Amino acid sequence: MSGGFGFPFGCAAAVVAVIAAALAGPSPWYALVTLGLVVLAAAYRTSLFAAAGVAAVAWALDSGFVLGRAGELTFSPAAAVAALVFAALLAFGFAARLISRAPVPVRVPAPRRPADAPAPRSLTTAG
Repeated sequence: MSGGFGFPFGCAAAVVAVIAAALAGPSPWYALVTLGLVVLAAAYRTSLFAAAGVAAVAWALDSGFVLGRAGELTFSPAAAVAALVFAALLAFGFAARLISRAPVPVRVPAPRRPADAPAPRSLTTAG
């Protein structure tokens, strides 16, 4: 995504993912999966720095609103697992982007000769 919109779109998508996970049920795994998909998509589509920021925001949302439920960051084993999952997805998405955009050898055809144009006919009046 060009123009520097990767981080804002990723943060908005992470908020939507947390809300969708909260509506789906009380399990923290729902939020981990939906936020993981957001981090993976951000890593594949944006710059590494923007995707790392999205991963940090996703972890903060997961730790503060899913695991903590009070908006305060919790540093528990579940939060450490979430941080590891987001870091792994960040690395995987960035590596997938590098692999998918690897330069493919391009065969450039030989230049063509211009077609021989017929000589222009002189304009004469019939008559």
